Parts: sequence; structure tokens; C-alpha cells
Amino acid sequence: MPQYEEQLLKSLVEKYRRSKKDDGSNLIQRRTQLAPNRLYKKYNDNDADLAKVAAVNAVVESLAQKGWLTCEKIPFSSEIRKIYLVDASVGAIEKYLAEKYGYEPRDEALENLRRLIDAYDGKTRALTAECAKLKEALARRAVPKDLSRLEDIFRALLFVERNERQLYLREASMLIYGGSKYFEENTLEAVASILRRSYAAPCAEEELNDEILQRFAIYKEQPRLCLKGAIVLTIAGREVDVGLFEGGIEFAAAELARIEKISVRAGAFMTVENKTSYQRLQAADTAYFYLGGFMSRGQRDFLKKVYRDNPRARYYHFGDIDAGGLFIYEHLRRSTGAPFAMYKMSARELADARHQSCLLPLTQRDRERLASLRGNPELRELVDYMLEHNVKLEQEIVSLGEQR
Repeated sequence: MPQYEEQLLKSLVEKYRRSKKDDGSNLIQRRTQLAPNRLYKKYNDNDADLAKVAAVNAVVESLAQKGWLTCEKIPFSSEIRKIYLVDASVGAIEKYLAEKYGYEPRDEALENLRRLIDAYDGKTRALTAECAKLKEALARRAVPKDLSRLEDIFRALLFVERNERQLYLREASMLIYGGSKYFEENTLEAVASILRRSYAAPCAEEELNDEILQRFAIYKEQPRLCLKGAIVLTIAGREVDVGLFEGGIEFAAAELARIEKISVRAGAFMTVENKTSYQRLQAADTAYFYLGGFMSRGQRDFLKKVYRDNPRARYYHFGDIDAGGLFIYEHLRRSTGAPFAMYKMSARELADARHQSCLLPLTQRDRERLASLRGNPELRELVDYMLEHNVKLEQEIVSLGEQR
């Protein structure tokens, strides 16, 4: 269980670096400690997996032999009560983590933070405000959790605030990052939130967070609405039966103003994150809507009308089982007000023998984003499973095996 070693060492070192011991301002000497259930949450439970408990014990024993930590055991037992860092070993641990796991030691992170501030401070209104906060963190020797992606966010802020020509979002992404989807998939929400905060421009009613970019002449492409299945659109008193089109239909979101009524004739209505899965699914009792990621205004307005016109339908969302997919799901529920439930997005799919060759490991960014979702009770069990087993899964392999 090598992940326990990395997790344990990083947790102890980062806890030490966050403490006042790191800058010498502590008045009371406290040992930097960790409970073993922070590594394996069921460590102390009667139904714990004994192999995992043994793996935690073995890692602690191995690191104790290196002189990097000590532990306190429950009397007359091999069960560990507390794990303690040997403070003098912090430097050696950081070097080991850097060499084996690509970890960035605190001093290097602080130097990178200093370079970031020097590069962007004073360049624009939002960047100046953000750098002021970073200077305060630097004075405390505190490294922001998202330092690894801050430079990407700052690059976008610099471009957006200085932009003077009308651009579509993916054009802007190409100019900033060299890739058409990177902005939307990785930094758009963070950039939009910073801009709203810096320009005192909170979301108005019915406004999406990223629409703040329109103030800087950057627009999302004219959205298209894609749907298929047993659903009927009423336009100028005439009915358009989408079910007659085997592959569904696609039309401009601007056409929504002409649609008088949306009738879901199936028992369920499902939004689907990815195009391949949307094309694959074809249950007779379900109408499908292709989402494609975070909603545009047109998609949101269409989905809100679907719910208004069909309050008794069952609503589902089917997406990737990863941090991005879960954020899209949360955004969908929050923005439409419809009672969407997750479809085929659970630990069961991650544990399915058919999917094991397609599981992907989590990145550090994945772990940070997933940890921020644990406050949602609906997602907590799935998030904990993903973090504990270090896995994520794209939905296309799940839809391929659909037998509905």
C-alpha cells in the first residue's frame, strides 16, 4: 500500500509547516501528530480490512526505523494510537518526497510564490488584489493550496483584463494556453469568481458566474441544444416529435424563445455529460439531453423550462466519475433547481470488474477538488471511495455496457 507512505509523510510535514514551529513563533511545544484513521478511516473499527490495517502499521514501522517518526500504541496491542513526527527530520522527508513522489518542499514553494507575486503584482486590478493576499500569506510562510494552478489562473486574468477585441471563449483559451478547451475545463470558474470579487460584480438573478467575461468582450460560442427520445416541442401551436428522429435533433439555443411547451413523454429525463455516451444511450423510457460540461445560459434556461413543464418526471444526470463530473452535477442541480439524481455514478461502477482496466489514478489536483466536495452528504461516500482507492473513471466505458 505505497500510497500510505506518501499520504502519511505529506500530512505530517504539511501539518508541521502550517504550525508556528516552522517560523519559530510557537510559545508552547506541541508534537506534530496524526491519528492512523487519517490514513485508513476504518483503522479503529471492528470491521476494518486487516490487510489495510497491517499496511498502515508496516509503513509506520518502516518510517520509524528511518528515524522520521515515532508512534504510540494501545497497551497490549499492535494497534497504533498516535503517530508523531520527529521534527528534525522534516528536511530529509521533504527531500525524499520530492525525489520519489514529485513533492514540492515548503522553501521551494515559498520561492515560487515569491516569483509569482513579482511577475504579476500591479499588472491589473484583479491581479493586484490577489497578489496583496499572497503577500500576506508569504509573510506567514503559508503556501496556498492551489499554488500549483495559480499561475494558470493569473495568466488568464492578465489576458482577460487587457483584452480589447471580441473573442469566443475557446479562441481566448487558444491565445492564453495554446489549447481550445483548457480555459473552460480548468480555470474559468476561478477566473470568473476573482473578477466578480475584484470588480464588486456579484451574480445578478439568473446570471451565470462566467458571464462576467462578457464585460471583457469574451463570449461563449452560440450554444446548441441536443436532445433525443420521447419528447415533444410545441412551437407556434405545432408539435415537433423529437422521437421521430432516431439520432435526436440539434438546434440553436436562441430558438428556445419560440418554444411554447416541452412535453417529456418518457418517464425519465437525463442529462449526459459526454457526446459519445449521449449517442450510445437509447432507453425507450428516457429522454436525453447532451450537456457537454458546465451549462451555458441557453442550456440552463432550456432545462429549467423542461422542469417547469414536467415537474413529475424523474430527473437524472450521467457524467464522468471524477472531480469535474461531480462539480458539473452540483452546478446542474444548483442552477436549474431540478431534482437531478446521479445515474451510474457511484462506487459500484468504480468497483465493477468490467471497468478495472479503465480506471485512472487521481492527480494531486483531483484530490484537492474531491476533498472540497466532502461537505456534500450526497457525494461524501463516493468521494471517500475515490480518495481511498485512488481512482476515477470516464463515463464512456460505463455507457458502453448499458443494458437498460
